[in-house]
Amino acid sequence: MCYSPLHRAFVNLVHDGQQVPFTAEEFSDVQELRSLAELIGPYGMKFLNESLMWHIASQVAELKKIVLQNREILIELRSNYDKPEQMRELFKKLQNVDSVLQRMTIVGVILCFRMLAQEALNDVLSVRIPFLLSSVADLKHHVSNGETLVVSEMASAAGLPCKVDPALVAALRSQKNDLGDDEYQVACLLMVFVAVSLPKLARTEGSVYKPSLEAHTNNMHCLAHAVNALAGSLFTICGHDDIEDRLKEFLALASSSLLRLGQEADREAGAGREAVFLLLHLLVDESPFLTMDLLESCFPYALLRNAAHAVYKAEA
Repeated sequence: MCYSPLHRAFVNLVHDGQQVPFTAEEFSDVQELRSLAELIGPYGMKFLNESLMWHIASQVAELKKIVLQNREILIELRSNYDKPEQMRELFKKLQNVDSVLQRMTIVGVILCFRMLAQEALNDVLSVRIPFLLSSVADLKHHVSNGETLVVSEMASAAGLPCKVDPALVAALRSQKNDLGDDEYQVACLLMVFVAVSLPKLARTEGSVYKPSLEAHTNNMHCLAHAVNALAGSLFTICGHDDIEDRLKEFLALASSSLLRLGQEADREAGAGREAVFLLLHLLVDESPFLTMDLLESCFPYALLRNAAHAVYKAEA
């Protein structure tokens, strides 16, 4: 099963006449989710969101444990990103890289489903209470750019998107005391871990981009959503007011790692290299904190253009 941004739904990936127990599209398309929002209303959708956030929080707790296991290596990786040989040797020492990528993908898939549910709720409320909804949207836009917690919570309850997800912040805040003063460093190192691990996806089975779905078959495109949402929430909780700076650091590390991948003559990475390059583009495109100008300053646009050409040509 795969989340398709083009179809705005989860879709089944069927191979060679394979039988599937159910059709994902029948339960996750726009009409079905609007019907769900009609049935359970805003309070029911809020409960659904809290349940989804609980699952994300449990994944983040496990991610933090893995980061703590690799703390010393990640600190070195963070400070030596401009030394290719040293980075290569340090990366080999990292443990549970596959687990980090898998858990981040799970977080991304959950967030994508929640995004669809929020859009469905907003569609329903725009018909039921159009004037009240427009007032909420205006308040979000004009009061401190809509980023105060109370305003964000109200906007989220109405199905409006927020730069920093208040439900995710609330779910992750409950874990803050587990690490105390180390919370900020662990959040930074988690971003470092994901950034330097992206090239591993090129050698992972299923790392194929399908233009007909605008998606990767192993859902790694959902990583973009996970990175942006977790960065916004974790660094909001830490209170250093540096979300943009930390994401710039993530982009620098990820770009450096993927440029090294582009220089390697690795047959295993050949099929997935272009797909991972497109993931980097998607990550910046979906981010409310990063810009395409910033991406082009650290990753050649020609590589992205060639990667897009290669994946579209492969499916043609």
